[in-house]
Amino acid sequence: MNQTRTFLIVAWLMVSVLLWMEWNKEQAAPPAPEPAATELASGSAIPASPVLAQGGVPAAPAVPQAPGAVPESSATPARAGAVQVETDVLRLAIDGGSVLRAELLAYPQTRDEASPPVVLFDSAPQHYYAAQSGWVSTGGPAPNHEQGFVPAGDERSFVLAPGQDQLVVPFVWRGPDGVEIRRSYVLKRGEYAIGVRDEIVNTGSQPWQGYAYRQLLRGTPNVKRGMTNPESFSLTGATWYGDEGGYARRWFTDYEDGAINATDSNTWIAFVQHHFFGAWLPGESGGAKNAITLDTDTSSGAPRYLIREMASAPVVVAPGQQAVDTARLWVGPKLVGQIKAQQVPGLDRVVDYSRFSIMAWLGEGLFWVLEKLHGLFGNWGWAIVGLVVLVKILLFPLATAQYKSMAKMRKFQPRMQQLKERYGDDRQKYQVAMMELYKKEKINPAGGCLPVLLQMPIFFALYWVLLESVELRHAPWIGWIQDLTARDPWFILPVINIAVMWATQKISPMTGMDPMQQRMMQMMPVVFGVMMVFFPAGLVLYWVTNGGLGLLQQWYMLRKYGDAPAKA
Repeated sequence: MNQTRTFLIVAWLMVSVLLWMEWNKEQAAPPAPEPAATELASGSAIPASPVLAQGGVPAAPAVPQAPGAVPESSATPARAGAVQVETDVLRLAIDGGSVLRAELLAYPQTRDEASPPVVLFDSAPQHYYAAQSGWVSTGGPAPNHEQGFVPAGDERSFVLAPGQDQLVVPFVWRGPDGVEIRRSYVLKRGEYAIGVRDEIVNTGSQPWQGYAYRQLLRGTPNVKRGMTNPESFSLTGATWYGDEGGYARRWFTDYEDGAINATDSNTWIAFVQHHFFGAWLPGESGGAKNAITLDTDTSSGAPRYLIREMASAPVVVAPGQQAVDTARLWVGPKLVGQIKAQQVPGLDRVVDYSRFSIMAWLGEGLFWVLEKLHGLFGNWGWAIVGLVVLVKILLFPLATAQYKSMAKMRKFQPRMQQLKERYGDDRQKYQVAMMELYKKEKINPAGGCLPVLLQMPIFFALYWVLLESVELRHAPWIGWIQDLTARDPWFILPVINIAVMWATQKISPMTGMDPMQQRMMQMMPVVFGVMMVFFPAGLVLYWVTNGGLGLLQQWYMLRKYGDAPAKA
């Protein structure tokens, strides 16, 4: 098999894999929700899991009735008793037991200057999504996410002032038996991880014990579907982690596969979507065992998805004593640096570069390189160009061998044509004669395949990096490319890609190929060009830059090794 035929097979394989990826993501994307999600019926409950009921551990409270909708532009609390909290990166509505609304101030929904910020948590029924936490006690009352916690003072608005690095928002619950739980939400400048600290003080005469639980609850997300919408490609669903079970995930569309109950230590739970996620992370102590539950409520006809973690062992507070329970709530984008700074095992997997571990590892490495190049150039587009140059340098010895082989094949093309004419339709004799010529002239017909094969995983990994990395969201390059994660609006890069592939094809030898194979090769620039129309502009930029440098290198090698035809 000659080099061109091998490249043809590799190229068509690449097209097939990419099309399969697009089809698979299209099938896996969650369906669009109903125009308006109805509220859960009063008293409808997520069934208590068997694990939570073992050993005397009570079930967490029922899923509450959805609160009334809050207009998107409203600055009033989302529920009676809720307070407004604003830092340099977050605007929240908190009622003590729940974070009802969260706006990400640094991330507009579109590139328009007047675009409102991305809303992650929302109390409006059609977009319902909340982070909830509370306590369950076997021997007495306890505050849950629906009722109990109230603001500790008269203040209903908290704003992080210039020069202030930390903001503390206090709530309190006072029980009838002298038990008090003082809850504090701690927000820091520039950070999306919110500390949630519960201090339990027992001034009564009887011991108090309670189980802490934390959960995320949301309706069906409205995901924009289609090959040109990167949002539909990312995992939209639940992820969770424990030391024993490791990292796991489930699409919202797969919730119907059944409820999950598992007990593990050092756990975290999350709902992820394109570029953003909400998660309950372990607090200062960490390591404690929790029961993790996944379930769905469909009693109202509009499903709501739940993921919950609940302590397996109670917090026991003797009379005159106090105890502290802590956690962290992540509300924000998938920022790799801040995620790693949390030092939570497995949390980096929420940046879902691929479901395959090897590709995910390669994606992390590529993003690391891109991040360093971005620090050098100050532009993600030029960082991608720099990545191509680095890859070309690494693969230079292999590419040189490839182009040398192609140049020699072009040089000996007249002799190969003579062999084809001499043996006519006797393919076996023709192949034997060709192999003898290759051996005599030290031509490796398959030598050009290795660089192509090595480029493929880099290409696929970069595909996921560009789709998943919020750091590149709305990132411009030059001129007409104002968002590297969206398709080229004027299709200039795909057209350049067609021209580069056509020029490369014209100077590549096609000796030994039958007319059908030659027609297939002639179609390749158009096939790839059309396919690139649907890809992020940053990915097309990578492919065009790689192809352009390859074309120059191949032209030079042909001038050096293949200009003068070999004599018969």
